Amino acid sequence: MFLSDSWKDYELIDTSDGERLERFGKYIFVRPDPKILWKSEKRDPRWKSAHAKYCRSNTGGGHWETKNVPDEWDIAWRDLTFTIHPMNFKHTGIFPEQAANWDFIQAKIRKAGRPVKLLNLFAYTGAATAAAAAAGAEVVHVDAARGMVARAKENLNRSGLSDRPVRFFVDDCEKLVRREIRRGNRYDAIVMDPPSFGRGPGGETWKIEHALFDFLKLTQELLTDDALFVIVNTYSDGITPGSLDTLVKTAFSPLGGRVTTGELTLPITSSGLTLPCGAASRWEGDLR
Repeated sequence: MFLSDSWKDYELIDTSDGERLERFGKYIFVRPDPKILWKSEKRDPRWKSAHAKYCRSNTGGGHWETKNVPDEWDIAWRDLTFTIHPMNFKHTGIFPEQAANWDFIQAKIRKAGRPVKLLNLFAYTGAATAAAAAAGAEVVHVDAARGMVARAKENLNRSGLSDRPVRFFVDDCEKLVRREIRRGNRYDAIVMDPPSFGRGPGGETWKIEHALFDFLKLTQELLTDDALFVIVNTYSDGITPGSLDTLVKTAFSPLGGRVTTGELTLPITSSGLTLPCGAASRWEGDLR
């Protein structure tokens, strides 16, 4: 289990009956979460007075119901600053449970004691990019959505990291990986958060159950001989932590090293329990 308990500006206050009660800075959200299969009494008055609630539609999708909420605002994680912006499909621009990975990324880069070049694939709004850059890495950030890349640049700027060696690409991740292989570029670390299903800028399709294993094998060609780590995240219902563990161990077995896999979790303030949010697998080539 990877527990993300290093937040001050985010809190998972309560969970019940398919919903989570959360705090992003000073604003309270209610959002649906299919992993919340239990029911408890919603005693906290903020369930009823939340600033924003995402309501599912019977025909798919949904919409935000908000009151007194700005279009966007900033929250902090350690020394970094991220912009929160309610978006489609209940997203806010940040996945708080990923903080456990950001801690891992920073610790590995700082402990390496040498220049580190990191590739962030399916990189969304760039929290992992900012964490790696803050720790001293050179970063290549890739996402197929132009709007997400723009937000990643903004997060880097708001964290005071605009002068760091970070390059941004709006591109299909597999195409970029193949291009980097042909060019002979190599990386000491790779982070990826592939979607369950997606399309690239040129209409390329991606379905994680069919594509992930071959993609992992492909990315191995980008790793340096003394590579530090690879992180694979997934929120796909079709891939359990157990199956992800076997998949990553099988893919990376020729390289040796160590694989650690678990659920990304958040502490629930009201109960002291944890909420599983997704799966993550970490391959480490440098075991220091």
